Parts: sequence; structure tokens; C-alpha cells
Amino acid sequence: MSRLTHIGEDGAARMVDVSAKAETLREATAKGRVAMQPATLALVRDGAVKKGDVLAVARIAGIMAAKRAAELIPLCHILLLEAVTVAFELEDEAVEITASVRATGRTGVEMEALTAVSVTALTIYDMLKAVDRGMCIEAVRLVQKSGGASGDFFQP
Repeated sequence: MSRLTHIGEDGAARMVDVSAKAETLREATAKGRVAMQPATLALVRDGAVKKGDVLAVARIAGIMAAKRAAELIPLCHILLLEAVTVAFELEDEAVEITASVRATGRTGVEMEALTAVSVTALTIYDMLKAVDRGMCIEAVRLVQKSGGASGDFFQP
């Protein structure tokens, strides 16, 4: 295991200095899911939720969250994002969320993709909690990243 980069020699938290790194294309994809009752998913599928279009609102929330990851996560770098996408797959009892982020910079965009998935899931929960408080946000994870010195990463 490599040394933790957010801890300085004195043991204090620090933001990593990336100024000497080369700018490269960085991409990351994260996934997560919101499990719910089949009847709740039917409301989403049919566009019958009183608060409005759940997936449209959640998609915008996820994109906005990716752009603000540095404001939410201590020591996260501010990045100029070039693309953010949020997609959904409706399963039998869950909404699967996939968020992808792209930027050219000196540090990766994994946190932005993970933040997009997390806030998308929270928005889905918020819009549906009146009909299903038993929903479960689960399996938020990085599934792919490319660019940078650490190379590529992939897990299904």
C-alpha cells in the first residue's frame, strides 16, 4: 500500500500539490442504485410521481453535484469539468445510476463521479420518500477511471 497523500510529514491533513503533474485527459465512471418497492418504481416508470419527473430532476442534481464536489469534500481539488453524464437503468426493484465525468487536468475525476451518483441517489430518495421510506441507497462505487500516473482501473 502506498503512502497516504493527504497526510503531510507532520501528520497534518493537507491538499496534495499537483502543480508538477502533467495535464492529461481524466475520465471516471461511478455507479450506484436505489432499491425500492416495485409499486414505487412503477410510479417512476409511469411518470406518476406528484413531485414531478424524478429522473429528470435527479439527473440535473447529479450533474450539479459533480461540478461542486470540491465544495463538499475537504482537500478535493477544484476542476474544470468538460463533460458530466448521468444515466439510469430501471430494474425490477431498483434504479441503477451511472455517472461519467471527463476533464483535462492534473488530478482525477473519481470524486466528481462518485459525488454525482450519491447526490442523484439522494434526490431520487427525496422525491419518492412520501410513498416509500424503505428505499435503500446501495452499491455506490467507482467502476472505471483512466488517465494520470496511476493508470487505468476497471471493475464491473
